[in-house]
Amino acid sequence: MTDLTTRSTPKAAFRAMSESTVEDWRIIRSVEPDIPLADSLLEQLRRLGEAPSGFRVDRLTHSLQTATRAEQAGRSDHYLLAALLHDIGDNLAPANHSELAAAVLRPHLPEDLHWMVKHHGEFQRYYFGHHLGEDRDVRERHRGHQWFELTEEFCEEYDQRAFDPDYPTRTLEHYEPLVRSLIS
Repeated sequence: MTDLTTRSTPKAAFRAMSESTVEDWRIIRSVEPDIPLADSLLEQLRRLGEAPSGFRVDRLTHSLQTATRAEQAGRSDHYLLAALLHDIGDNLAPANHSELAAAVLRPHLPEDLHWMVKHHGEFQRYYFGHHLGEDRDVRERHRGHQWFELTEEFCEEYDQRAFDPDYPTRTLEHYEPLVRSLIS
């Protein structure tokens, strides 16, 4: 593993941000790696495939299958992006993965799809919450919202159905150009 904190790398002088200078921030910005967001998101998807899972498919396959189902239904490219990346926060924030994914995707999705990603976790609970002693109808607090039906349909038609090991699922390589075209 490469040591990213080598002594030859310039360092800012401050010990508290309130003491920082323009020169400190110039140094910080010049040293930060310039990793394209699309690369980071694709890497997070790959990591979903490496994480332990009690599901019949790993989390990457679930994400790919969700996107495949949406693609076969003729959904827009932005919808496919949302379907593919809706669970991108699973490894880092399992309890609020929807919010994490939505925060990352906000600049890249229209408002309705951003809302859908942000709230899909609550809507998914309808299918399993009662098995865990949770309120399966937690989504009802959003009933009447303009994008309730959109999110309800996403969960019913694509997300909750995407755990089938026999479903013909497209590869990450298939979706990589889409991610790169919509995420800058």
